[in-house]
Amino acid sequence: MIPRIRKIQPVDNFILLVEFDGGERVAYNVKEDIETLADFRVLETEHGLFQNAQLDSSRTCVYWTERVDLPSDTILEYGKPA
Repeated sequence: MIPRIRKIQPVDNFILLVEFDGGERVAYNVKEDIETLADFRVLETEHGLFQNAQLDSSRTCVYWTERVDLPSDTILEYGKPA
């Protein structure tokens, strides 16, 4: 089953705080993706874009642009407990 996200909060240093329906809370470091994935670099270069994170209607994906998104299972697997 794909985990559903209840709440997202972008904070300083490209950390995304995420709360899931199952009660899990993680801090996901998006900076690592910015450093390794070319499409994610726009989050660093376009002022304010990172803070504009959105949750898709299925609540299984956080996105910023059509090319920059994170699935909930990746966030849950690689995020650190918060």
